[in-house]
Amino acid sequence: MTRLRVLLADDHTLVRAGLRKLLESIPDLEVVGEAADGMALLQQAHDLQPNVVLMDIAMPGLNGLEATARLTKSLPDVRVIILSMHQNEEYVRQALRNGAVAYLLKDSAPLELELALKAVLRGETYLSPAVSRGIVSDYVQRLRAEDQPGDSLTPRQREVLQLVAEGHSTKEIARRLDLSVKTVDTHRSQLMKQLDIHEVAGLVRYAMRNGLISPDN
Repeated sequence: MTRLRVLLADDHTLVRAGLRKLLESIPDLEVVGEAADGMALLQQAHDLQPNVVLMDIAMPGLNGLEATARLTKSLPDVRVIILSMHQNEEYVRQALRNGAVAYLLKDSAPLELELALKAVLRGETYLSPAVSRGIVSDYVQRLRAEDQPGDSLTPRQREVLQLVAEGHSTKEIARRLDLSVKTVDTHRSQLMKQLDIHEVAGLVRYAMRNGLISPDN
């Protein structure tokens, strides 16, 4: 039997170590790599070609929801299981819209992870029972067809929005993204105009509502 290739993405080293140990106890499964942020995850996914990615939401620089959207667009055969401490329905909605096939809470029993893996390999969607029970029925198709404010933002604009919401200065954002300060200012102005939000606090609230940053950030 072909071994299932799994890639882990979480910014906490101990969490990744625990997941690796748990996963390696499952027969015919191999953990092929680990990533601590969304950008590293995208690079490793292209290099390692996993079957499944276990993806945390709250990661620095590029969060798990945005990384999921980019990954499932560029590597549509990869199945993404979101691992999150948040039961917020908006996170679930955004995860499924972005292409995730499962949403698992981090306080789930270890057996639930194995159940989720088996479900997604059968082509099913899996949600932790604690997550809103009425979501499954017709949910994925309806959500992916919905228009969402901000859907017209470019990937670069979403990167800038996340970093602004995380509290980074224009100079820090420019350095992180290898852009000029003027270009970052232009992106910020375009964001405010497109979203009709004209203060940083409003951008932070928008980013939280749409899962770009965690309330804990």
